[in-house]
Amino acid sequence: MVVPSIHALAIGEHAISRAFFYSALLFFVITVFVGLATANYEFTNRSRGYLVSLLAAFLVLPLMLAVPIYEVVPQITFFEAWFESVSSITTTGATLFDSPRTLPPTVHLWRALMGWLGGLLVWVAAIAVLAPLNIGGFEVRATADGRLMRERTYAQIGRELDPSERLVRYGAKLVPLYTGLTLLLWLMLTVAGEIPFVAFCHAMSVMATSGISPVGGLVFSPAGFLGELLILGFFVFALSRVSFSRGLSGQEVNPLHKDHEFRLALGLIALLVTVLFLRHGLVAFDSDAANDVRSAARALWGAIFTITSFMTTTGFESADWTATRNWSGLGTPGLILVGLSLIGGGVATTAGGIKLLRVYALWKHGEREVERLIYPSSIGGSGADARQIRKQGAQIAWIFFMLFTISIAVVMVLLSLTGVQFETAVVLAVAALSTTGPLASIAAEAPVSYAGIPDLGKFVLALAMVFGRLEALAMIALLNPEFWRR
Repeated sequence: MVVPSIHALAIGEHAISRAFFYSALLFFVITVFVGLATANYEFTNRSRGYLVSLLAAFLVLPLMLAVPIYEVVPQITFFEAWFESVSSITTTGATLFDSPRTLPPTVHLWRALMGWLGGLLVWVAAIAVLAPLNIGGFEVRATADGRLMRERTYAQIGRELDPSERLVRYGAKLVPLYTGLTLLLWLMLTVAGEIPFVAFCHAMSVMATSGISPVGGLVFSPAGFLGELLILGFFVFALSRVSFSRGLSGQEVNPLHKDHEFRLALGLIALLVTVLFLRHGLVAFDSDAANDVRSAARALWGAIFTITSFMTTTGFESADWTATRNWSGLGTPGLILVGLSLIGGGVATTAGGIKLLRVYALWKHGEREVERLIYPSSIGGSGADARQIRKQGAQIAWIFFMLFTISIAVVMVLLSLTGVQFETAVVLAVAALSTTGPLASIAAEAPVSYAGIPDLGKFVLALAMVFGRLEALAMIALLNPEFWRR
């Protein structure tokens, strides 16, 4: 909270600066007292403790993070401030304010900073906490004895090292990298012509895949095509963990271009871009859309950037997305974006959704089953790793897929009970569980405003955001009696 306090002081907003500084001072003192009181606590199951802490970080910690927002924005209730904090720290990016000018610049900075810190927490916790428990996508590669494929030493480390030691060990490597990449993107966007403050918020939002923007998105960015091109390059960190943690935990030794998740992502992006682009010649060629080369180039770029953005669950819309819609003849190709958000990005990245590795496991299993229909006595081959992904990995991926689908249905029903229309409930449920907040404003036929949802519906969405961030298997692990047994 000190960072937005200094920013508000620099721009002359003394009342806002005091609100953030006093909040920082208050919670710093409370944190010190709690730390001293619990310094000598002994935990029988430290992995359980850190998993519970992750849940509290996304559900309880926003109660503190919401205090300065509540103090600074007079027209907001504390519950709405808590909703904004949950949305930010879970990297969802949903906001109750349709116009960015409604909020002071410092509050936009605070929302982007919360999302950035939430993304950093996901980076570190995924390897230090979720990987040893074989959840969060790592279960796809786990063998029958609970170890990860091609990684015996890591299983040994997971048994001997305390989770706090793993947090320190991996945090010391990931925090400087995460910070350095953010600062690099900030510098590059500023050089491209973006306002430094807006560039800083966009850089944090891209790294965290939160989609938070102080100006309403990249459509209003003066950086234009160059800025979008730079951001597109940084989306790779949400498509595969190999891009930033190759060999960090001994799991992935293949280079990025051989990574299954990254290659699947490129294949899906290329397929959907081709469909949208070629649809112009098949269906919309005789429409009012322009047929010149310039329009074709803008439509192609708008499709590439927006599709990649929603696959990473960032939710940034390209300034040329309108040209893509006009070129393809689709007024609102929202179903494509909803499907991309459901698929999501890579395991152990800041992206949400089902995750590419699970989709890859289901794809390889289906491919093998079709092959066996033709050649019943054939041998699958490709080694133990491929056999694991095709069998046990595909089974657990299918279980997670069904849990995710059931979760969408439950959230839809709960939202419908609060008075939300069915079509709106579908989009909001997918947006919350996939942590793609901007999906509500672009996927539906008419933009959906979070401010118009009843308070009970907002509470349901906040819980869905936390559930989507932690994933169903982590929540089930918390409900497992064996997990709590001494």
